[in-house]
Amino acid sequence: MKQNLKAAMLAGGIAIGAAGLAGAAAYGVTKLLVQAAIDREQPEIIKKATRRITGTYYSAEFLAEWDRLAEAVAEKPHEVVTITANDGTHLVGHFFSCENPKRVIVAMHGWRGRWNKDFAMILDFFLENGCCVLCAEQRGQGTSGGDSMGFGLTERYDCRDWAHWAVLRCGDKLPIYLCGISMGATTVLMASGLDLPKSVHGVMADCGFTSPDAEWKHVMENNLHLPYRFHSRLADLMFSQKNSAHLTDYSTVDALRKTDLPVLFVHGTSDFLVPVEMTYENYQACRSPKRLLIVPGADHGVSYCVERERYEQAVKDFWRDFD
Repeated sequence: MKQNLKAAMLAGGIAIGAAGLAGAAAYGVTKLLVQAAIDREQPEIIKKATRRITGTYYSAEFLAEWDRLAEAVAEKPHEVVTITANDGTHLVGHFFSCENPKRVIVAMHGWRGRWNKDFAMILDFFLENGCCVLCAEQRGQGTSGGDSMGFGLTERYDCRDWAHWAVLRCGDKLPIYLCGISMGATTVLMASGLDLPKSVHGVMADCGFTSPDAEWKHVMENNLHLPYRFHSRLADLMFSQKNSAHLTDYSTVDALRKTDLPVLFVHGTSDFLVPVEMTYENYQACRSPKRLLIVPGADHGVSYCVERERYEQAVKDFWRDFD
């Protein structure tokens, strides 16, 4: 009897110890992934695994050309401007003016993107077609303030602040379009559900995800092959501690169900970071005038490169109808 009891206690102790180790491991993995997702400074170990996390594979030649274009954008004559967000965060933007402007673009870059890189390929098209362009630096990135990113939940308010800045700078007669790519697309789509200046005439969203929770679930389960359900509660707790918001607090779908702004949705079919199904979901939810451009074979954020003529024509048609 005593031997059986000792054996049972030993087995129980081993089980508890194993559970404790599993819990500690889960906590460590979750903490690392949350830091990788939202902290200004990525953990070094994660930097080496970026391709696995994003699922994107650009050639070395393409990346070199992209960097060259980004440097050219940074060297273009423009004005560095600043605002203070509603929560006191210092935000930086880069304003490009043009002669005889027809409209203003408020451009929001993506997750771990750069203001001069994410729009490097399309900026000249904007400027040559009568657009003044404000390239914002998202909070928690670049030279803007903040230690963490909110995956659109906090940035949507920054986007609204930049729209008000555009009205003050350019007047209320020029139409304003909110334009974003990747997390920037989610930002502008979420912002469409806010009380925006009347000068905002539309939203252009390229490869945006529906919510932080949905995007994190996709990356963990499909790119990292980890069970998101096992990590989700802890990830949400860590996220909320840094952003005063929960991963499921708001979504692009929530915003699109109530906005009256016209929306142009763009997505590539070979996007493994943000699946094209998320744009289909956004499109279905949208109750305002909407357009959809799907680019076969385009990876994340490069639809403009793959089908430039179709992309430019879709944007021109959008401006023609909603200016």
